[in-house]
Amino acid sequence: MVKKSAYNGPRNSRIKRQRARRRKKMMIRAGAAALCLAAVIGAVSGIRTLVGGHKTKNQEHITSMEETLPQKLKEINGISVKGLGYEETVAALIKGYDWNLSVSYEGKTEKLNNLIEARTRQYLDEICTQNMEGSYTFDLLDVSELAKEEAGRLAGIWDQKPENSTLDHYDAASGKFVFCGGKDGVVIDQEKLAADISQAVKDQKLDQSLSAEGNFQAADSDEAVQAKYKTLETFTTNTTSNPKRNTNVRLAAEALNGTIVQPGEEFSFNQVIGPRTEEKGYQAAAAYNSGEVVQEVGGGVCQISSTLYRVVFETGMEVTYRRSHTFEPNYVTPGQDATISWDMPDFRFVNTSEGAIGIRASYADQKATVSIYGIPVLDDGVTWKLYSEKTEEGEKPEPQYVEDPTLAPGTEKVKSNGTTGSTWVTYKVIYKDGVEIDRVKDHEKIYKGHTPVILRNTGTTQVTAEAGDGTANGQTTEAAVTAAIPVDGMDDETHSGASRTDGEMSQSGTQSSTAVSETTGTEKVQTTEAETVIEPEPVVAPAENLSETVQQIPPL
Repeated sequence: MVKKSAYNGPRNSRIKRQRARRRKKMMIRAGAAALCLAAVIGAVSGIRTLVGGHKTKNQEHITSMEETLPQKLKEINGISVKGLGYEETVAALIKGYDWNLSVSYEGKTEKLNNLIEARTRQYLDEICTQNMEGSYTFDLLDVSELAKEEAGRLAGIWDQKPENSTLDHYDAASGKFVFCGGKDGVVIDQEKLAADISQAVKDQKLDQSLSAEGNFQAADSDEAVQAKYKTLETFTTNTTSNPKRNTNVRLAAEALNGTIVQPGEEFSFNQVIGPRTEEKGYQAAAAYNSGEVVQEVGGGVCQISSTLYRVVFETGMEVTYRRSHTFEPNYVTPGQDATISWDMPDFRFVNTSEGAIGIRASYADQKATVSIYGIPVLDDGVTWKLYSEKTEEGEKPEPQYVEDPTLAPGTEKVKSNGTTGSTWVTYKVIYKDGVEIDRVKDHEKIYKGHTPVILRNTGTTQVTAEAGDGTANGQTTEAAVTAAIPVDGMDDETHSGASRTDGEMSQSGTQSSTAVSETTGTEKVQTTEAETVIEPEPVVAPAENLSETVQQIPPL
């Protein structure tokens, strides 16, 4: 027979072990909870320290809610602090010091932070961190280091850097850019201000307004500023003898002349020139529309944008948007043109100079000239040049046949031979002290060829043309004649309107070739037959421009 005591012994031991394990688990859980609570309190303390204003870095190690001082700390500066909390101790130590100290400068007043309170907290932080005991004394009014910090804070408010004069505007009467806006700066005497603050606290003169002193810093003279400026680049292109086209070139040059672009500002040709309209004096001149020659108000303005592009590139500015024409231009080397239309495509660049730049533009005697006036962007002795070369001759388009009943039946006559297309590669050539040091492919452009025009009479009779009907004296239809007129070539690429160039437009990029139907000029003009049937002008590139852009920079 088993005794009850013998039976219950092992069972009681097991129960005791289970209870011990449960107590252990509870202790572990309680410890984890305590750690989590400590972490939360620490986070709250950190946040309070950040927003407290006068507390020091040492306070990051102190519990902030109602911090308690070391238990065995008795008194500070003769004041009993036993049993007091942190904030109670601060209040007890600074009692009697009514802080109302401020600093004024040039009619502006700033209230100073309570440095006595800040000094007190600074000392208490050290006591709490080091767990100090007993009685202690510290100089409550020694705020010299804190005064330096306050002086620096006020200097950050009142210091003003000198502002040199800058390129402000263009005086049309004198034809000169005007500099103005220079302003002297000021620097607060921080050393004297810190000493004055410290002395006021030491003397316990806490209800007064101190005066800060500033040392003036002179801005550079207008002469010194202007000495940094020079004409960075100038380029001239030849126009045609077409008076309407030249009128458009002149108006665009006049609108561009005197433009000022601030540092970091993006220039937009279309925004500066504006819409080309008859109200502004622009006239109908030959331009391309979807690959066809039409009379457009403002035709020829692309010559100014192309001339500007050459100048901008060679100054070292950042070109942010540029498109080539559909057909080879005749006033600049192919690959160095910049077509524009309202409101796209545009020509844009960013002024990467340290100062404002001024643009000069003019037209006279069938010549368009553009220059940039500013502080050099490129390093001393460094120059950039555009060099373009033809890499491939394209095929000539299929001829266009135009019916001409003035010809003998069954005969044909070549009105225009047309031209072949071509591929041009343009490089950025870098020189140092006149010696080429690098050559980088900037873009590639495939130009289309002009369509040949052949007159023919497929009828059985010949008609004698009467004056004014558009076919007399060898003159034919608009399509036959305008195919040979020198015009601005239209860009045939898709335009996204983005401020940054892509493909051919970006430096070191490649040309895309997506076809679009987009007009070149501004407003298409409804013209009469007499206006459109005009004598063609020869397509001849200016020899002086080609010589400058191609022949002087031989390929590697």
